[in-house]
Amino acid sequence: MALLWTMAYDEVLAQRIHDVLDGEPGLTTKKMFGGLGFMLDGHMAVAAGSGGALMVRVDPADGEAWIDGGAVAPMEMRGREMSGWLLVDRSALATEEQIGLWVGRGAAFVRTLPPK
Repeated sequence: MALLWTMAYDEVLAQRIHDVLDGEPGLTTKKMFGGLGFMLDGHMAVAAGSGGALMVRVDPADGEAWIDGGAVAPMEMRGREMSGWLLVDRSALATEEQIGLWVGRGAAFVRTLPPK
């Protein structure tokens, strides 16, 4: 009997995120909520989700302006919108510039928070 092992998060996306954040002080990763969270000084900045979606932590005041009704939407968990979190579809992460932009936004916001 063969065993099939699957990961809940997109491993290619996780590697791309790691490539962007490589060298950041205080970088750790943690499996959570079916994804792989990337933490900076104890605060989750971004997470690789399933299907290639990227969860990004943002200043709630900025996040509203970045929602486009398509590739960028408010993050929902159990049917409730999570303030300060956006879900970025893989279609908005095709280039290294695009993923760098979104990962950079998450990292920049958590760098404004005191270390845990």
